[in-house]
Amino acid sequence: MKKKACASAKVHNSNPAVGPRTLGPVSDLERHLPSEWWQDLFNSFYLKTDGDVVENDCNTIQDIDVVLDILKPTPESRIFDLCCGQGRHTLELSRRGFKNVTGLDRSRYLVRLARNRAKAQDLPAVFREGDARKIRIPKEPFDYVLILGNSFGYFEQQEDDLAVLQSVFSSLAPGGKLFMDIANGAWMKENFEKRSWEWIDQQHFVCRERCLASDQKRLISREVISHAEKGILADQFYAERLYTADEIQELLHRAGFTAIEVHESPDTQSTRGCDLGMMANRLVVTCQVPLSTPAANRLPFPKISVLLGDPRLEDLVKLNGQFNPEDFATINRLHEALSELKDFSFEYLDNHAELLKILQSNKKPEFIFNLCDEGFRNNAFHELHVPATLEMFDVPYTGAGPACLGLCYNKGLIRAVAHSLDIPTPNETYTGPYDKLTTLPSSFPVLVKPNYGDSSVGITKDAVIKDKESLIGYIDWLRTEFGRIGILIQEYLCGQEYSVGIVGNTGLTYKILPPLEVDYTSLPNGLPHILGYESKWDPKSPYWNNISYKPADLDAESQRQLFDYSNKLFERLACRDYARFDFRRDANGQIKLLEVNPNPGWCWDGKLNLMAGFDGISYSELLNMIISAGIERQISGQQSDDDGV
Repeated sequence: MKKKACASAKVHNSNPAVGPRTLGPVSDLERHLPSEWWQDLFNSFYLKTDGDVVENDCNTIQDIDVVLDILKPTPESRIFDLCCGQGRHTLELSRRGFKNVTGLDRSRYLVRLARNRAKAQDLPAVFREGDARKIRIPKEPFDYVLILGNSFGYFEQQEDDLAVLQSVFSSLAPGGKLFMDIANGAWMKENFEKRSWEWIDQQHFVCRERCLASDQKRLISREVISHAEKGILADQFYAERLYTADEIQELLHRAGFTAIEVHESPDTQSTRGCDLGMMANRLVVTCQVPLSTPAANRLPFPKISVLLGDPRLEDLVKLNGQFNPEDFATINRLHEALSELKDFSFEYLDNHAELLKILQSNKKPEFIFNLCDEGFRNNAFHELHVPATLEMFDVPYTGAGPACLGLCYNKGLIRAVAHSLDIPTPNETYTGPYDKLTTLPSSFPVLVKPNYGDSSVGITKDAVIKDKESLIGYIDWLRTEFGRIGILIQEYLCGQEYSVGIVGNTGLTYKILPPLEVDYTSLPNGLPHILGYESKWDPKSPYWNNISYKPADLDAESQRQLFDYSNKLFERLACRDYARFDFRRDANGQIKLLEVNPNPGWCWDGKLNLMAGFDGISYSELLNMIISAGIERQISGQQSDDDGV
């Protein structure tokens, strides 16, 4: 994929108006190299600095010619382009008639670009986001895996490179082959350019420095990217491990591969005729999985236990404090959808009085599909207790961990997290549980709601307040109904309302569903345009049948904002497997965050399933995606909440 990679030196600037600054002369490039420089910065700068090589159709066509000449795949072969970047090789294979081509890359920016290009060209190539060390084992193993364009050797430790190769080995069918091209380490050590500079286009130029690491095993590079008028745009460092032919063959042997061969590599061309960097001289290596290798276990958890709320107990969130016919109909639809997933068998756990006994028994569940958003014993405040209990008994499960659920239950804290990420939120004031006086808002209307809560509890048609007297009255009603609670008095957002759904996990398989827009146009006059309690729980309410949902009508910049805000929150809050993010425009059209929903509503008529439907994904397929995300996270070892706030 890459001629070289770009990573920030994390140069901070206390005066944003000045723009990024360069570090100036650096005596030791290695000292400024971030340990995970590759993680999230393959971006538009990369496509500018390296575009002469990696956006060069002649190079792409030549690379694929070599691949096909050596491997000789058939049009039906299952081909996996690992570290695919913007998908240039994947798309070229698809253009040549290969029907089962999948690309995977760590860069969300490049994967999104690859998908857009495939859609624009009406090509069937599939693209996923994920970590090369943790490839999800496919139900049907791949026939060929490609690591092209010098996309190997980025990690600080060689053991991570080995983990990539072992992951590739597990994803291949017996007799399946790996094709990789990498920098010729022996040649690069003797011939790399210590300094160079070139014009990228009419406005941008880049200056480069390179040196060997102290152990002589990696080549450290620095790029300073500048604009002719704006000045410095980035000062960034990256590195690549230099493998000789003998060293890469030894590493492949350690991973289990046989029939290792080194071939002649194609020449690389630059449209600018300038510095080729790490692509100046490459090795092409092929190898295969032994024919006698047994297929990997495709289903580590064939039996799934589905954990639900307890219909025997009261539930104060639901209408009349109990499970209603609509709830049972929703559960039946869930059973029907899961019965379509033939790779799994399902059992259902909804008796909370027996749950601890089951978890302590010798027949405790192997894996739990946690759909108990009612909370333990149907107490919404105890939703986080469910995953906490499962963790105490070492039972793997889908969805967010207890820390994430607890944090997201507090709307005021989520607002603070959003501010730290530069995500706009409504203006608001907070009234504490024991405050006798309320700070009045500077303008009306406002939306009043409990600081803690879920499922729109405490948000009725009367929650949109237009004057001081009504505000005081609604606060009194909330405290009468729910006791001494914290209350938010929030700017009422009157523009379009959107939701973004994410299924998967950061660094693994990760999918953003098409965004949804709430349609209030059929709501009777006089009712505020909100998704309050009545819209979710009361079939007799005018909200129940007069609100609809449609694919969001968004310009490219607004969609980018929604996706970027959602991605940042998903990662910072340590959401897992699936989440939903709700936004709304203010009177001036600015998009602001409403809520973060880890473990969002899973029902067939909920927002998440509607968004999946916009993408042609059925209800059973969506449920399968969530289960698969949890299993993939489990087997990859990505279990901790520690990366959250």
